[in-house]
Amino acid sequence: MNRLKHPRAPRDLDSVQANGVEYYGEVVPDDLSPMYGEGARRLQDQFDSRRLADRLAGVTLHDELTDDDVALIERQSSMLIATVDAHGWPDASYKGGDAGFVRIIDRRTIEFPSFDGNGMFRTIGNIADNSRLALLFVDQSAQRRLRLHGSGEVLTDASAVNRYPGAQAVVRIAIGRLFPNCGRYIHGVDGELSEFVPHEGYEPPQPEWKSYDVFRDALPADRLANDVADDVADDVAAEG
Repeated sequence: MNRLKHPRAPRDLDSVQANGVEYYGEVVPDDLSPMYGEGARRLQDQFDSRRLADRLAGVTLHDELTDDDVALIERQSSMLIATVDAHGWPDASYKGGDAGFVRIIDRRTIEFPSFDGNGMFRTIGNIADNSRLALLFVDQSAQRRLRLHGSGEVLTDASAVNRYPGAQAVVRIAIGRLFPNCGRYIHGVDGELSEFVPHEGYEPPQPEWKSYDVFRDALPADRLANDVADDVADDVAAEG
């Protein structure tokens, strides 16, 4: 299988700035689709974000769990999972358990238990029919998100199931790619709305990562122009 060039890419965008990560072009593993389809590309061109999208893919995509990825996953007591049925229709589900219920098997493999539910078996049934899946881990306390694309296998043998109290089955996932997402719209654990949510009469701040050198020259033209104007104003204020 084609491997991504940068398996030790940082999990979060702050690490990109701190570590001075080099930008690579996207390398697509053989068993995955390209990161962006034609619809995404048309919208990126419409909103002048193709450069930024390519830069994000080149900097943050990786195909093995980093230490930060492992720490984030092991803290979580819930996740969201997307699957696809045999007819191509997607489905999404919330999964919860004890903190760390998603276990790290190795840098390219994770698994989680499937507990007693309503008997529909939509999620693991879809995985049995079509192994493609996506996971979303949301760390509200740190306002960070991690996405994972991979393929799943449903295990029902006693040796797998007995490792998890209350499990009916276990889903083992071979990791295809991982990447962080901007977490600015993640609300606080206490229910407090993120400061980045727009409201009438309120202009939210820009996320700090957009000022990082590795991304700044790839911003949409209107955003880059605003940043240049802000820099000039800051220089004038400093000189005054």
